[in-house]
Amino acid sequence: MNIAIGSDHAGFRYKEQLKHHLADWGHEVTDFGTDSVEPVDYPLIIRPLAEAVAAGRFDRGIILGGSGNGEAIVANRVPGVRCTLCWSVEAARLARQHNDANILSLGERLISYSELLPIVRTWLTTTFEGGRHARRIALIDAPGTESA
Repeated sequence: MNIAIGSDHAGFRYKEQLKHHLADWGHEVTDFGTDSVEPVDYPLIIRPLAEAVAAGRFDRGIILGGSGNGEAIVANRVPGVRCTLCWSVEAARLARQHNDANILSLGERLISYSELLPIVRTWLTTTFEGGRHARRIALIDAPGTESA
């Protein structure tokens, strides 16, 4: 799988470790930054990554921050992105099965390193169920389906 990865300064440590594991698992990884723990404005990294995933240049994306919240918000502003913030293996499984999430957001300050790899592996290997979930995703993406 071709994976885009990016983080702000607060997710840098996990990003660097995760890149190596993804490569060991046989994935191609492109790092959108950041390159250190020096403070950075995460939208400048996350938006280009999300746009690249939405354009189909990558199969999936993984973004990291302190909590992962801001990163997920930025990514979800890009049409075609279904970014999910996951904090457990079960959340990652459901994000793929029910939501066909194409970007995973993780908070380095909120999950332990021992939880990181199982969450990512589950998210990468779980397939989308389709069916009623596909109909719901179509409703999410369809203009004019919002209630008044």
